[in-house]
Amino acid sequence: MPNLTLTASDGHTLGAYRADPATAPRGAIVVIQEIFGVNSHIRSICDRQAELGYVAIAPALFDRTQRDFQSGYSPEEIERARAFITNPDWDSFVRDTDAARAAVAEVGKVGIIGFCMGGTVAFIGATRLDGFSAASGFYGGSIETFADETPRCPTQLHYGSKDQGIPMSNVDSVRARRSDCDVYVYEGADHGFHCDERASFHAVASKEAWARTVAFFSEHIG
Repeated sequence: MPNLTLTASDGHTLGAYRADPATAPRGAIVVIQEIFGVNSHIRSICDRQAELGYVAIAPALFDRTQRDFQSGYSPEEIERARAFITNPDWDSFVRDTDAARAAVAEVGKVGIIGFCMGGTVAFIGATRLDGFSAASGFYGGSIETFADETPRCPTQLHYGSKDQGIPMSNVDSVRARRSDCDVYVYEGADHGFHCDERASFHAVASKEAWARTVAFFSEHIG
């Protein structure tokens, strides 16, 4: 559930969930949602980042269409959530992401992490916005569309080898065009492998990708 309000550069207001560490922050992380909104999974990512010492903030990117949208992962819920990205407004997602970044910038260096749709937003946030020190994108299928854009900060990308929505040809295209990014493929993992609320959760891949991301943020943010 959002616990604060942000204002984007075009005047749009949106909700966000923020989690703060118990001690002085090491920096901040912007957490970008899947198509399922700032739901319990995304809030848990924020909470885990806060436990690691970061201020974490997740902007509600669908507030331009439906305020406070949240969804689970049943087939019916997945179908409803997909309606939000039939014609995604990536530029607005980036503006709202930048509003979240600005809201936490005072604590130090800022990273960005995103999942599914949010994995793509994390990538284009890294290519289009100043102010991020590191970016980690999980199973962002539309990264390929933007892969000719150059990230302005160190960037990791994570994919599952069995992702039915992101074929290996997509991943190979990204890897070929973005030699400046670290691209990881997790054998046997499907789309959404990091979400323990989904049937596609893959414990081994999730643990490995998370460890890489934690180490990456520690190196580039603090």
